Parts: sequence; C-alpha cells; structure tokens
Amino acid sequence: MTAIYPGFFISFEGIDGAGKSTHIESFQKLIQERNPEREVVMTREPGGTPLGEQLRELLLNTPMNLETEALLMFAARREHIAQVIEPALKAGKIVISDRFTDASFAYQGGGRGLSLNKLNQLEAWVQGGEDGSLLSPNLTILFDLPGEVAEARRSKVRTPDKFEQMNLAFFEKVRQEYLRRANEDSKRFHIVDATQTPDVIWNGLKKLEIGI
Repeated sequence: MTAIYPGFFISFEGIDGAGKSTHIESFQKLIQERNPEREVVMTREPGGTPLGEQLRELLLNTPMNLETEALLMFAARREHIAQVIEPALKAGKIVISDRFTDASFAYQGGGRGLSLNKLNQLEAWVQGGEDGSLLSPNLTILFDLPGEVAEARRSKVRTPDKFEQMNLAFFEKVRQEYLRRANEDSKRFHIVDATQTPDVIWNGLKKLEIGI
C-alpha cells in the first residue's frame, strides 16, 4: 500500500531530452498560485541534499559497476527522503521532484538491464515503512518522447553527462520501461505527449486535474 501523508508528492519523469525541465519551474509556480496557503518544495534526483548532490556528480560523470550505480542512486534517495521529502509531506507541504524511483527502474533496469527484482527490493527497503507502506508519488507526470526525437534535442544543449551520451537503443529501452510502469500504475501516471509544442504541452498541464 502507498504511504499516506498530509502533503502531496508530484514527480516529473521522462528520458533525457523529453522536455520536462522546460516546464517544471512554471508548473511549480502554477501549483503555488493555486495553493497559496501551502509551501511548495522543489527538489531533484539524484540530489536534493548536500550529500545527494555530491553523489549526483559521481553518478552522472563517473563510470562504475551497474550494481554500484543502482546502490548509490538509492543511497542518495534514502537521504533525500529522510532529509527533504518525508519531513515536507508530514508537514503538509507539496513536493515536486525532478525524477524519483521510476527513473531507477527506467535507467538502471530498462536501459542498463539490472534485474527488476533487485530494484524492487531496493525500493521496498529505501521507501518502505514499518507498516508495510511504500512512499510513492501521488502523481507522476511522464513526458513521453521517441528516442530519436529526444536524441536530436539533446544534441543542441549542454555538454552531455554519461547517461546523455548513451545510444538510441539505450533510450528506447528506458522509454519502454517508463511506459511499462505507467501501464502498471495508470492511476498515478499522467502521460504527456512530448512531441507536441511547448505551448500545447503547457496548456495541457494547466488543465490537469490534480486533486491536491
């Protein structure tokens, strides 16, 4: 079962180049305007804490064993939950995170081929409560985009990190794992057709019924 908190937890997901970063800050402002009495906390993964940001630099730029990579991702996540996400949710705040656990399943599982069973065990350990509940977003907004379109977009931006340098086949596997998880948990996911123009995507996000 999903853990219940007074707050509300939203995650943004999608393959690199899908366009989620284009909209997340505007989305935060929109949510804050609609909920002026509540604090909106913006954060990201990997990262979100001083330790998490140090691990982010290692994870995005240092070659390492696949299982080491997954363990470090979840180590950063455990710190993120303990220091930022859970306290905010317990205080009734709205948390918006640029990526959460779905990214580990998509990148380390789908893209790199790590056993999904191992990822399930890590998820249960890092996010599980003593009552058997699981800390999970109330809403996940997934920016879905074909790998070749995302690749063309990525080539126009900053110096790529080690994930952004991966080939098209890798990103297609990442995308398919995202879609598999969205299909398995359709009530939590809202899928955005990221092939649309930014204006059309934004208009769709503004119409999204969130139920905070």
